[in-house]
Amino acid sequence: MTQDSGFGVLLAWLLDRRELGVRDLADRAGVTADEVRAVLAREAPGERLLRRIAPAVGLRTVDLFILAGSAVPEDLAPLDGAAEEWAPRIVSDGIHLPAAGRRELLRVIRSLPQEERLSVFVPKPLAALADRGGAVVRMLQYRNLSWTGMQRALAVATPTLLSASTYGLIGSGRKELSPRLVTDFAAVLGIDALELAALTGVHLPEVPPPPPPEAVDAAALLWEARRLSATQARHVAELARSMRGDRANGYIANLPGT
Repeated sequence: MTQDSGFGVLLAWLLDRRELGVRDLADRAGVTADEVRAVLAREAPGERLLRRIAPAVGLRTVDLFILAGSAVPEDLAPLDGAAEEWAPRIVSDGIHLPAAGRRELLRVIRSLPQEERLSVFVPKPLAALADRGGAVVRMLQYRNLSWTGMQRALAVATPTLLSASTYGLIGSGRKELSPRLVTDFAAVLGIDALELAALTGVHLPEVPPPPPPEAVDAAALLWEARRLSATQARHVAELARSMRGDRANGYIANLPGT
């Protein structure tokens, strides 16, 4: 699958991957088979169709909007863009905790009350969003990660060690996605690496091993923290650091497997 193949080809690949026919998807999504066929024939999908198709094909709705090159509705965006300061800290300290500590941190995030959205989420502009790198970086932005946040989160959760500015280059299409990058991005996004590679047109020379538990938990923490206000995210980040106790003296790069 190439980056310019269109959403219809992407959807066809997903149907094949899930072993679903057109009518199967239509029934699961609560849409008509003709609507699905129209998208497969390269008609641009509308918001309603994307919302219904996403859970039916096993993708997060916001990610499907991004892969389709469509504007992400406000209700699918992180609650508070100001929380981007704290999101990578939650990951950086949370991933250093033992498994029980990571589960507790996730429980705390989920237990916090849902606050009202007070501002519009505006991700940093990308010059080439249609580029496959732009789509992946946009997904990370919708996990409330800035360039610096991506640098910090990927550094502790995966073997990828890049400068903050390099994520901007990837997002604007000036640096190609490599198999290693796709595999590591997939781990932090909580997406199957083979699927992300196919959906972004990157060939993986071999099947990557599953991400370690620490990276799986990092992806879950990032995803769940999207619903937090900046004040709540700061509380969780401070809790994660306090849970590390005397060990909170620094960060180990590529912690999983060490």
